[in-house]
Amino acid sequence: MRIIHPAAFKTTVERSRFFAIAFPAASEDDVLVSVRAAKGEHRKANHHCWAFRGRDGSGALVEKSKDDGEVGHPGRLLLELLRRDDLEGGLLVSRIFGGVKLGVGGVSRAFREAAEGALTALRESSGS
Repeated sequence: MRIIHPAAFKTTVERSRFFAIAFPAASEDDVLVSVRAAKGEHRKANHHCWAFRGRDGSGALVEKSKDDGEVGHPGRLLLELLRRDDLEGGLLVSRIFGGVKLGVGGVSRAFREAAEGALTALRESSGS
């Protein structure tokens, strides 16, 4: 299923703020445009982790992700969520560090919670 409209969610974990958005994206370039927009909107964010699933010109499935220097491979985790829900589009989570180190497990849980929130908002707005 293609993501046809954006859906966002934000959460705070140990003073770190996480901003997630699921959005339509036909290519990796579309995702990078959204990353640039997030960097402008969340100027204090150190990490903008993302995942993309879509089709290339021949119809083959393309999957990419980026951790942006964050621990615990959150980009891969975001890609797994897109796969789980069989979604095509982009999923982006930006983190503004709150001064408390979460550790690898805590970071993974926080990124998952933020991304799940965006996907839940997407489902609710789609009426599914």
